Amino acid sequence: MGKTADAIAEGVAIATAAARLTVRNHILVETIAHGAPFDPDAFAPFAHDTLIALADEQQQAGDLARRQAKKAWGRFSDPDGTHDYRDRDTRNLRKRRRQYVGVAKELRRRAEDPEAVRELVEHARDAAWGDVEANLQRRLTVEGMRPDLDPDYERMRAARMQSLRLVDLPRLAAHRRHVTAAAAEAAGDAPD
Repeated sequence: MGKTADAIAEGVAIATAAARLTVRNHILVETIAHGAPFDPDAFAPFAHDTLIALADEQQQAGDLARRQAKKAWGRFSDPDGTHDYRDRDTRNLRKRRRQYVGVAKELRRRAEDPEAVRELVEHARDAAWGDVEANLQRRLTVEGMRPDLDPDYERMRAARMQSLRLVDLPRLAAHRRHVTAAAAEAAGDAPD
């Protein structure tokens, strides 16, 4: 495999990871927030459209590289900035364009392959489930913790007691004063 093929493969891997993240978020929103059941076929059109949108981005980047190469051709002066290309940059810009177009072509091919789309949805579902599982584990660990199961219970006791004295008790006292004042005001006995 040549350098261009390696760059295309890397670009496809990055774009696929981005697509998986987008589809994962869509699955989470639809299944959790909207209560929809998970059906891979229902998420396939969204996955397809996500791949096409990423392919379009790559194509646009390739078109930009082509325009930049055209503009740079025959310019031999010193550049004024990072994206002020000159004739010596045209080879790299053409190479970059081939890479962008190659990534776009592969993403479009995958978008039209039902098996690749289904695989993307399945990987996104696994990632979504991993997020849900991690959140549940974290919540159950925190809410279900008992002193006898916490190896740091004794070591952290002093810090918890200090937090109780410096934060929680003053907050509770302020809340009680507020409630008492509000009750007295409501009863018409508010102090002047």
